[in-house]
Amino acid sequence: MAIFRTYNRKKILIMMAAFLLAVILVLVRLAYLMIVCKEYYTLQAEELHQRERRIKAARGRIMDANGVELASNRTVCTVSVIYNQVEEPEKVISMLTKELQLEEAEVRKKVEKKSSRERIKSNVDKEIGDRIRAYDYAGVKVDEDYKRYYPYDNLASKVLGFTGADNQGIIGLEVEYEDWLKGKDGTILTLTDARGVELEGAREVREESQAGYDVYVSLDYNIQKYAQQIAYKTLEAKSANYVSIIVMNPQNGEILAMVNAPEFNLNTPYELNIETEPADEKEKQNLLNQMWRNQSINDTYEPGSTFKIITATAGLEEKVVNINSTFSCPGYKIVEDRRIRCHKTTGHGAETFLQATMNSCNPVFMTVGERVGVEKMYLYFRKLGLLNRTGVDLPGEAATIIHKQENVGPVELATMSFGQSFQITPMQLLRAVSAVINGGTLVTPHFGVCAKDSDGNTVETFSYPTESNVISLDTSETMRYILEQVVSEGTGKNGKIEGFSIGGKTATSQKLPRSAHKYISSYIGFAPADNPSVVAIGIIDEPQGVYYGGTVAAPMIRELYENILPYLGIPQQEVTTEE
Repeated sequence: MAIFRTYNRKKILIMMAAFLLAVILVLVRLAYLMIVCKEYYTLQAEELHQRERRIKAARGRIMDANGVELASNRTVCTVSVIYNQVEEPEKVISMLTKELQLEEAEVRKKVEKKSSRERIKSNVDKEIGDRIRAYDYAGVKVDEDYKRYYPYDNLASKVLGFTGADNQGIIGLEVEYEDWLKGKDGTILTLTDARGVELEGAREVREESQAGYDVYVSLDYNIQKYAQQIAYKTLEAKSANYVSIIVMNPQNGEILAMVNAPEFNLNTPYELNIETEPADEKEKQNLLNQMWRNQSINDTYEPGSTFKIITATAGLEEKVVNINSTFSCPGYKIVEDRRIRCHKTTGHGAETFLQATMNSCNPVFMTVGERVGVEKMYLYFRKLGLLNRTGVDLPGEAATIIHKQENVGPVELATMSFGQSFQITPMQLLRAVSAVINGGTLVTPHFGVCAKDSDGNTVETFSYPTESNVISLDTSETMRYILEQVVSEGTGKNGKIEGFSIGGKTATSQKLPRSAHKYISSYIGFAPADNPSVVAIGIIDEPQGVYYGGTVAAPMIRELYENILPYLGIPQQEVTTEE
């Protein structure tokens, strides 16, 4: 019996000890939660009784070279409902259906959905948002938001780009400078009860949004407008696929205008700019992608005779030719087993290199290319940036399509010498020509100049790499003289403007397959010829009727220059007459 009592006492003591240990552990755990984890669980509890709403940041503007707004914002509203707070659902459904012009079934489904917050519609005009707010229905929330707005609709559409529903850049400068433009959203925290109903009179906690920076670009509204008007006129007159014009300062790479007609309306970027009914959504998306393409940088083409500027430069640099070198053109040149003809099939006869350039004589340029040789030709392609992308501050720049150097034989070298059998972008060619005429500096084409805050303070000045002395000053000076003669007396005479010294080169390149007899007409012109401050390229894809670059493209750039040279402050030369 005594043994039994002793056993029970031990058992009781063990149970008591276990109980005390459990109590101690619980107390330690409580102390840990209440003291060590107090801040964490307090925050968790608060979050259970807080509703977060976003304050959208105003996107920075895009401003032209003269401070003209090219992209800005309009205030719009987002209309939402909070299920637990709606007191008169039928009135709310009726009102939202009427004011937002939506189907009743769609509104009802959202109003009756048991969610913490249900968005009914975004991008609502502020006037409508104010009317909805005035009803003062419980559970209906109207938050002000921003919608991207482009004051000039289709002006420079493929350069500026547009934003999506979340106000994030999709194409163009909008996506390239997203980090500067986007800003930082803010928040509103509202206290709620256990059912999610906002507590009346409770203080809101706000973290204000920070607006994005304004991005200033080199694009000039007036020059862009002139160029776009002229491009559309040419597009219609020649029933072309598209017309592209780029205007740039060859000294620093600042792009003053870039047109790719037809452009599209930036305020309705998902509406096609052609009269066609796509078969399905996939076809529509393909058509939209094509509509948004920037032909100046996204597409490559065979440059044709404008590329003779590069061949001539290589020949002069390597001293295998000078302006007085003599040649004879019979109308063709035999290269291996090929008979490659001149555009003048009867031949130009005896001519100097200067005259051959003025005549745009293919056999002479094939001979110059042959003298320079494959290795040195590729050296100048590289020096003038033609084997790399330009680095222009727009997305989706295409790369050069060209033979590998080791695969270039006599025929390939001959055709490359006058701008065929390889493809580059218009932007690449304009950059290379700029280096030829500006004294030998390879610049980076660009739009971005600087970013400023809302008070106009500069927060960043954008800089771009350059490479000096890619060709000699002597060669640059000679090329300017030659190209001035091309305009004053040669194939580029339709680019001539009385009172101004203009240099330039025309081209008429045949598209592949050659049997289709489809052409690209182009012209590069610069002014003043002796010290260029502006250079432009014009490209017309598949012009109908007369298609020669000297007849179609040169007059287009001449008309542009007649408008913008005085605007740019380029003075006319005084014409003196002998008595």
